[in-house]
Amino acid sequence: MSFADLRNVVQGRVLVPGDEGFAAIAQPWNLTVAQPVAAVVEVADAADVAAVVAYARAANIPVAAQPTGHGANGGLEEAILVRTNRLNSVEIDAEQRLAKVGAGANWGQVQAAAGAYGLTGLAGSNPAVGVTGYTLGGGLSWFGRKYGWASDAVRAFEIVDADAERVRVTAATDPELFWALRGGGGDFAVVTGLEFDLFPAPGLYGGRVMWPGARTAEVFELFQTITATAPAELSVWFNRFQFPDAPPMVALDAAYLGDPEVGRALLAPLDALGGAIADTRGELAVADLGEIAAEPTEPSPSLSGAELLTDLGDAVVKTLLDDPVAPLMNIQIRHLGGALAAGSDAAARGPVAEPYLLYLFGLGLPQLADAVRARQAEIVSAIAGHLGGPKPYTFLGPLDTAAAAFDDATLSRLRAIKRARDPQSVIRSNYPVLG
Repeated sequence: MSFADLRNVVQGRVLVPGDEGFAAIAQPWNLTVAQPVAAVVEVADAADVAAVVAYARAANIPVAAQPTGHGANGGLEEAILVRTNRLNSVEIDAEQRLAKVGAGANWGQVQAAAGAYGLTGLAGSNPAVGVTGYTLGGGLSWFGRKYGWASDAVRAFEIVDADAERVRVTAATDPELFWALRGGGGDFAVVTGLEFDLFPAPGLYGGRVMWPGARTAEVFELFQTITATAPAELSVWFNRFQFPDAPPMVALDAAYLGDPEVGRALLAPLDALGGAIADTRGELAVADLGEIAAEPTEPSPSLSGAELLTDLGDAVVKTLLDDPVAPLMNIQIRHLGGALAAGSDAAARGPVAEPYLLYLFGLGLPQLADAVRARQAEIVSAIAGHLGGPKPYTFLGPLDTAAAAFDDATLSRLRAIKRARDPQSVIRSNYPVLG
């Protein structure tokens, strides 16, 4: 298809296979994911989005929206990919503690703008991640133990629906769709902007402390000790690392939202352990939140998987601590709880009862991919009796479906909303609820 008619109705760029720059703009952030789309439209504004959806609806072609493609999973053959990266406006209403952002804004932009007013959004660990996809999938923040899921903070969505209508969705105007968009994924509309609450950031203390891999058991014991009494303002992650051409290492990542001196005191037990080979702890600006985990901000090939853990009993500890990390690069355990467990069912991403999230990461290089997948599957199988319920949508892996992120009642409700609002399945998310 030439998509000549589409070029005539949008201000932004329309690229098709063979055009210069098509391969680059069609590629998602994860370089292991192929997206053989029929066309890419880099939209200039919300009117362009509406024009694309109208065109796709008439031509019976699905539309998928991605600002960055961090959550891409493939499955977009013959679809029109909408790049919303140019819709990257960020406005802060400090008095109302409110952020108004375009669909292409990322968390680095939001945190820099909000931090100037002593405020923070419920950002994750990577500043390059787009706000919209992260929030549509729930959004697990460093500050989630204090304030819950990022989706809980949303006040309004600006969308283009499957009928190509531009609509503002709130709890008052459309409670059913508002419920679905808060954590149910991007299957119900193309979001062009959203408004969400910001929270006080009187200070921020955090960083990473790293030890040789031989200290793994001691560091893990310290992780359990600190998290057993951690206030909601403190989040701590345990990591086993196997970087290429480096010896095994173990680390604790931490973020404390509040008085830095209180955070320093809460993490003082790390000093008593001694023998650290790196320590980045210190007072941080809100804009520098991404420095804690120091995750890649440029596209890379990766294979990841995640599970919720019901406990850290002997069987789990033996599996996660005793065997080598390789061929994986990272085995990570995140402490959850707090507001994440105490949330309501007012959004599709409801509360999570499990106290920990297990994250398994490896490089998706051709010579490693099969071994990485096998190791991930081996770990999950070994601790199957200690895995919890539906995992966060934004942590779904290449072999998952949307069913892995929701309980049966929630999935049924989401499917009913999809069928009612988009019976032609014009809009395609990374993990379709009807898939």
